[in-house]
Amino acid sequence: MSDLLKILVLAETVDPNGSSAGQANYAFIQALVKEDFKVAVLHYSHKEIAISGALNVEKIKENRSGLFFFLSRAQRVLQRWTGLNFSKHLENLFGFSFTFWNDAESMVRRLQKESESDYDILLTLSKGASYRTHYATLKLPRWHSKWLAYIHDPYPFHWYPKPYDWKEPGARQKEKFILLVATQARWLGYPSEMLKQWMAQFENKFQSKALVLPHQPLKLDNQTANVESILSGNCFSLMHAGNLLGYRDPFPLIRAFVRFLEKHQSARDHSKLVLLGPSDYHEPALTRYVEGEENIYKSDGYVSQEIVASLQKLVSVNIVIEAKSDTSPFLPAKLPNLIYAYKTILHLGPEKSETRRLLKNDYPYSCEVDNEDKILAIIEILYGTWISNPAALFLNREDLKTYFSSRELSHTIKDKIA
Repeated sequence: MSDLLKILVLAETVDPNGSSAGQANYAFIQALVKEDFKVAVLHYSHKEIAISGALNVEKIKENRSGLFFFLSRAQRVLQRWTGLNFSKHLENLFGFSFTFWNDAESMVRRLQKESESDYDILLTLSKGASYRTHYATLKLPRWHSKWLAYIHDPYPFHWYPKPYDWKEPGARQKEKFILLVATQARWLGYPSEMLKQWMAQFENKFQSKALVLPHQPLKLDNQTANVESILSGNCFSLMHAGNLLGYRDPFPLIRAFVRFLEKHQSARDHSKLVLLGPSDYHEPALTRYVEGEENIYKSDGYVSQEIVASLQKLVSVNIVIEAKSDTSPFLPAKLPNLIYAYKTILHLGPEKSETRRLLKNDYPYSCEVDNEDKILAIIEILYGTWISNPAALFLNREDLKTYFSSRELSHTIKDKIA
């Protein structure tokens, strides 16, 4: 194997403005390019994407002539005509949707045109609970000896830790699928140490083939954006940026912040809580709750990454919200960005979590997401620090900068694979 490893990335999305998965995948590829890996990218994003330094970045065309394409469109038409949704029944029967199979088949057709002898590694990156790229690669055994399958979250859904308790349609087939990935892939990549350990309880191969390859900080061409409509002037500001999914409860934080303002009336002149990103699960209650509160800004859905990145560096404190749980093996894709934003992080989540593991057990600004009194106490401490010495809120964690660096990622890959 040559010193300059050649990597073919098969990604479901690399659109940094499309989803957290798109951001994570884009940043991961950026890091590989920065470390002089020879990287070619095949992706299934909804639009053309440019990645500076990559050998080639090609959007895979959807296969619009096969059986699965016909069946997926026929299902949509039939559902529209009848008003009935057959998706759950079909996935319980077959394990996956016709659209899933057609997307995977589109990837197979494009990957078949590549020669495995031209690459040292085939890296598959997916999004959410999809893993279409992994399904496609299973269809091409000639790639398996060079296959690095990246598992970004627990899969299937019924393998999630509590409080997540949803068993999705086709769960049995999905479990069989991911176990086959564990068997056939040469290496299994994870963004977190705790996720590796979590998956190992279901099959030893999830650990014996494991490489911990953390999410990487996202670097955008335009690192600054006009954010004056959201945050202007010198103020004590706390921000959560990201999708407020069902189990990410923002209300204890909001109530604690409102209590803080009531207790410290003078802080109203220079304090703000910023909530950026979709919050559909908590609507309309969330919008009603914050209406009329001048010190709270809530975006109307999605906000561009340029704005998010600019604000992460401007605010006093960045917030990570996780589910109320005994354990959280997830590594938030935004955490590397927060480390490199150099601002104090308020972590609201389990003590036994990947975020807390990295911040260390003695980190003072962390508590359970529903501990309103503790959240209030932490906000008061942070505010007092901001009043007396704002520079003390500067987060300088050289250990985590190294941990999330492209150089460290490169060393891991070369040590384990080269």
